[in-house]
Amino acid sequence: MENILDKIIANKKIEIGQQKELFSLKEIENKIQYSKKVLSFKESLKQSSTGIISEFKRRSPSRDWIFKKAKIEDVIPFYSENGASAISILTDLNFFGGTLQDLEKAKNITETPLLRKDFMIDEYQLYQAKVYGASAILLIAAALTINETKKLAKKSKELGLDVLLEIHNEKELNHINEWIDVVGVNNRNLKTFITDVQVSFDLAEKIPDEFVKISESGISSTQTVKNLQRVGYKGFLMGENFMKTKDPGKSLKVFIEELESK
Repeated sequence: MENILDKIIANKKIEIGQQKELFSLKEIENKIQYSKKVLSFKESLKQSSTGIISEFKRRSPSRDWIFKKAKIEDVIPFYSENGASAISILTDLNFFGGTLQDLEKAKNITETPLLRKDFMIDEYQLYQAKVYGASAILLIAAALTINETKKLAKKSKELGLDVLLEIHNEKELNHINEWIDVVGVNNRNLKTFITDVQVSFDLAEKIPDEFVKISESGISSTQTVKNLQRVGYKGFLMGENFMKTKDPGKSLKVFIEELESK
């Protein structure tokens, strides 16, 4: 039986092939010299008191549309104003309703570090991330071999991008290498899309302390954030909790105010 991750990766390979036909790697490379310098994703997390990484996400394979008509200009400035330490932008169209143009628009209206959140399997995508304004990229251990992770992480650092490695279990700790900046524990199993925050607690002590640790998915309460902070997490990637409301920016503001009052 094909799991959701396999389906997404198969589609991603087709998508990248189509993109390469429109713009060659050389054409993408040539645009890098014109891309603006971006702030560090890792440093922003280290300096933040709350570590909230708010996400712009229109849909998810686990629950279909969350905010179908969400616009970058209506959300991103308010994420920045209301205390996001970084902002995650989904750039996968078929499964998450996002585009690279979303990332580009966000780059032009915020100074907050941006994470290109996608299923990165090809160096071509790293060049895209740099050109379109990302500060960091996501590498998903479940979607890559250890050697692929190392190769993509090394290239990312050469391009001046921070690297967030996403893991879901202890075995995937083997994907950590010298070019990784941040290790994120995804509480959602990408093969079944079932979410359990306990995964972050179980893996907290197993991630080497030299890496900034973040917890992703399934976080909806300030108490959960506080509990995760106590076991060493500096960042908390939250999307649906804010995007499922009419005003994601205001929802972030309320959440951070509650978090800081505890």
